[in-house]
Amino acid sequence: MAVEGGAKCVKYLLYIFVLAFWVCAVALIAVGVMAQLSVNRAVALGETTGSVAPLVIIAVGAGLFLIAFVGCCGTCRESYCLMATFAAFLTLIVLVEVAAAIAGYVFRDKLKSEFEKRFRAQMADYQKSNATRELVDDMQREFNCCGAHNYTDWTSMPDFHSNVPDSCCRNVTQGCGTGFKLKNIYTKGCVETFGGWLRHNVLLFAGVGLGIAFVEVLGIAFSCCLMKSIRSGYEVM
Repeated sequence: MAVEGGAKCVKYLLYIFVLAFWVCAVALIAVGVMAQLSVNRAVALGETTGSVAPLVIIAVGAGLFLIAFVGCCGTCRESYCLMATFAAFLTLIVLVEVAAAIAGYVFRDKLKSEFEKRFRAQMADYQKSNATRELVDDMQREFNCCGAHNYTDWTSMPDFHSNVPDSCCRNVTQGCGTGFKLKNIYTKGCVETFGGWLRHNVLLFAGVGLGIAFVEVLGIAFSCCLMKSIRSGYEVM
């Protein structure tokens, strides 16, 4: 039995929300991938619980995409069972998102600490491994920083003899880190810079998550309304 009146309006609204869920799913996957790529460059995978949060976000995005498909089928067929499944899994998704947001916020300081430990180890291996050298150079160029605490971390290392890597230079040229002048290099450490980046992006990801969660809560409410209307139709029959 087809729903009528206000329930029909709710049904069409659910179609819009399902489309919004697909958009949100793609956004979550994109945010998760970007966060994971950044975390992988900073911290070895699995060294801290906070590094798991991007993987959770990607999984939630993929799950939301599939759940939206269930919601679309349930809305189209006006199936109480499918709508109940949609509402239940959407509620679970919201809870997982909240848990991931809390984990990312709680473990942000630990992530920064792990980054510092790993970055100092990479500095010690800078001259021994081309892969490590490239990773450190990319990090210093991207974050406009030099050393872990500051540039003196490099000048105090025996391999550098009061020099710094060329990637510390504001304008990178061959040999610019040898016999450098302070005005020509970045003096701020990468740990402090990475910490600022982390704080900014935690807030950004939290804002995106709250916006998506709000849309999902509305979807749960509308799906419950449609379920009630479908059940009422069954009782009338």
